[in-house]
Amino acid sequence: MRIGPHDISPRVILAPMAGVTDKPFRVLCKRLGAGLCVSEMTTSDPRFWNTAKSRHRMDHDGEPAPISVQIAGTVPEVMADAARYNVDHGAQIIDINMGCPAKKVCNAWAGSALMRDEALVARILDAVVAAANVPVTLKIRTGWAADQRNALAIARIAETAGIAALAIHGRTRDQQYTGVAEYDTIAEIKSHLSIPVMANGDIDSPQKAAAVLAATGVDAVMVGRAAQGRPWIFREIAHHLATGELLPEPALAEVRDILLAHLEHLHAFYGEQAGVRIARKHLGWYAKDRPEHSDEQRAAFRAVVNRAESAEAQLRLTRDYFDALVAGVAPALPAAA
Repeated sequence: MRIGPHDISPRVILAPMAGVTDKPFRVLCKRLGAGLCVSEMTTSDPRFWNTAKSRHRMDHDGEPAPISVQIAGTVPEVMADAARYNVDHGAQIIDINMGCPAKKVCNAWAGSALMRDEALVARILDAVVAAANVPVTLKIRTGWAADQRNALAIARIAETAGIAALAIHGRTRDQQYTGVAEYDTIAEIKSHLSIPVMANGDIDSPQKAAAVLAATGVDAVMVGRAAQGRPWIFREIAHHLATGELLPEPALAEVRDILLAHLEHLHAFYGEQAGVRIARKHLGWYAKDRPEHSDEQRAAFRAVVNRAESAEAQLRLTRDYFDALVAGVAPALPAAA
C-alpha cells in the first residue's frame, strides 16, 4: 500500500489512540513490525500547542518514517493551520480524526460527530488538503448511529477532496467499542473507491487480520486495542500475511525485555514522575492474560507496581517479577513499593 510517496509495508498499521500511541509506543510498535504508526490525536487549537502534553504529542525527533500525525478540530481554517504547523514540526502524513467516539470530543463537534455534517466535512477536507504539502488521510466510523450510516457518502467526499487514504472503524459512534465490527460495510465502501482503504475494529490476531483482508478487499489492516500490552502483534500479523504461517508467542524473557525497554523510554521521554505514572497502564496491559501467572499474582503485581513512585522502583519490581516467572518460581512481591 502507498500513501502518497510512502510505501507502507507491511500493511498492518497502529491505530491512533489517545493516551496510548505516544512516541515511545509508536517507536516500539514500528520496531516490532508495524508498517505505519499514527500518533495520538493532537489538538488543532493553537492556544494549546505549547502545553507539555502537546509538546510531547508533537515530538517526532528520531521517530522512524513515515511520521503520521493525527489532528482533531472543527474549523476548516484552524485545521489547515494545524496541518501546516505539524508538517513544519516533522509530520510526513497528516491524518484527520473523524472517528473518535469520546463524549468530550463529540460534544465539541469534533471526532465522529463531524460525520453528522457532510458539508462541514467537505470544507475541512478541502482546507487541509490544500494547506498540507504532504499526503492527508482520514479516519472515520460507519456513521453516527445505526440509522445514520453515511460512511460511503463521507468516503466519496474524501476521495473527491484528494484524501490519500481512508481508515474505517467498523462501528457507528453510538456503539463505541461494543458489538461486532461491520466488515461488510467496509467492503462496500472499498468497492466504490480508488484510494487505499484500511480496515479497523476487532483485529486481534494474525488469522483475523488475514480474514478481514480477504473479506473486505481493503489495502491494509489497522490494529488498536489489541496492541496494548502486545506490541509484537504487528510482526505476528506481518509474518502470517507473508507466509501463511504463525509465529510462536514471544518467550517470557523477551516480553520482560520489551517491557523494561518500554518503561525506560517512557521515563526518559516524560521525565520520572510523569513517566512512572503513564507506565502503570502499560504494566497492566502487559500483565493481562499472561498464562505464566495466576489472577492473584497479576492483581498483586499491579497493586505493588502502581504504588511505585520512582523509576528505579518500578523497573526493579517489574524485572524481579518477570525474572521469577522466567525461572518458574512464584514471584515474591513486597507489601509496598
